[in-house]
Amino acid sequence: MLKFQVIELLDKHKRITSVAEHLGLKQPTVSFHMKSMEQEMGVQLFYSRGGKVHLTEAGQSLNHYAKKINALVQEAERVVKEFDERGSGHLKIGASSVPGTYVLPEMLSSFSKLYPQISVSLTVRPTPIIQDMLLNHEIDIGIMSAEPFQWSPLVGETLCEDELVFFFNPNHRFARQETLYPELLNEVPFILHGQESSTRTMTLNWAKSLGVKLKPVMEMDSLEAIKQAVLTGESVSVISKIAIAKELQRGELSCRSIPQNPFKRYIYFTYNADRIRSSFFDSFLACLHDSVRAY
Repeated sequence: MLKFQVIELLDKHKRITSVAEHLGLKQPTVSFHMKSMEQEMGVQLFYSRGGKVHLTEAGQSLNHYAKKINALVQEAERVVKEFDERGSGHLKIGASSVPGTYVLPEMLSSFSKLYPQISVSLTVRPTPIIQDMLLNHEIDIGIMSAEPFQWSPLVGETLCEDELVFFFNPNHRFARQETLYPELLNEVPFILHGQESSTRTMTLNWAKSLGVKLKPVMEMDSLEAIKQAVLTGESVSVISKIAIAKELQRGELSCRSIPQNPFKRYIYFTYNADRIRSSFFDSFLACLHDSVRAY
């Protein structure tokens, strides 16, 4: 199993010294495992360039499985330890931007008070990355904003709808419109979400389906950055209504429904059916259900 740790860490750190330090080994031991792997596989797995170690194409293929094997070993250790730790443990959660930023922080605070013996880590990434992390057994649970999906062996339970809306400064001319018609969106300064965003994908699909010609003036990965740009300018963007609930309540932003929008998005509680559930899995899900009732 050590060899698989070596190849994964080399891909990450690119230096034998860093891998040796991380594993508590000497550099010659790491080099021995690298040569041993190449001899066993009969192909070159590594090459040096610019003082760094890189994986060959064959090495990248092996690393794909090494990550899965390492994650499964960690999961096996976690499951066995839970039998002897009287309810203690670690819960690894991955979330996309909306639930990870606006739903989970307060809920996790409440969960930690109820179950102080359970440590929790939260990773916020775009939905496709959370999906891959679940498939690779890197996290226990995924909380994602997505369209209805079937990603076997992933299982998804709908928590609530994640409605997307057009939003803008309260002084924007759209604030005087009770309904936004598609043609009103033509050539309006528009802020697009980043390349990996599901909001961006749905926005562009909506515009294409109705022949709307959006006029992108900026592209941003951060929801908070998009909110600030809209707050202080004349641009319009699309966002989850959950993400701007407080600003709407304070009158700092205005929004309107997306006209003729056939696309629905929901927040899902997702897990890998091939992964053994933690002993506190159901407790976490119950707390999560309580927290999303407001949405």
